[in-house]
This record gives sequence, structure tokens and C-alpha cells, in this order.
Amino acid sequence: VQLVESGGGLVLPGGSLSLSCAASGFTFMYFDMRWYRQLPGKERELVASINNLGNNKNYADSVKGRFTISRDSVKNMLYLQVKSLKAEDTAVYYCNAPVYNLWGQGTQVTVSS
Repeated sequence: VQLVESGGGLVLPGGSLSLSCAASGFTFMYFDMRWYRQLPGKERELVASINNLGNNKNYADSVKGRFTISRDSVKNMLYLQVKSLKAEDTAVYYCNAPVYNLWGQGTQVTVSS
């Protein structure tokens, strides 16, 4: 079982990125999924979650209206579209399968001018 994130990078304030998470080794379509992030010197925090059907999504207040979580259960992919990025969004972003307490290696997002 594995989760592999990609899509992070350096972006200007106000910019956008599309993060991806490839899932393998388990029946992705059956399970809820989450995105977390860990800011420098802080504990990991929940950013967004999506149910197995993809029709129930929840977001942290700090990212509502700017981040969008989605999934493609045919491709076993989880996505996080991040827009209107701020310096305080700088963090390592992780995807998570809570049913297995499974984590990816993370992808770094740096927002800086």
C-alpha cells in the first residue's frame, strides 16, 4: 500500500498549484481520503477531506474558497487544487488514507516572492 504525492513547488503569492496523490495497493474507491499540511515548526493539520463517493468535502477554515479537493477513483488519484496562495500556505502537503493511517512522503509548497 502506498501514497505518492507530487505537484509541489515554488510559487508567487496569489499563484496556484495542483497537487496530486497516486494511491496503490488498496481499493481506493471504497475509502475517505484527506490532505494534511505541516507548516515549519508546527504540527500537521488537516486541510481537506473527501468521502469515498467524492460528494462530501470539508475544508479547514483557513483554506475555504481557495482550495479544492477532488478524486478520480478510476485512476486511483487524489487531488488538491490550491489557489490564491499566501505565504502562510508554505508547508509540506501530505495525502492520507485514514482507514490505514497511511501517509505519503509529502510534497513541498513554498509561497514566496
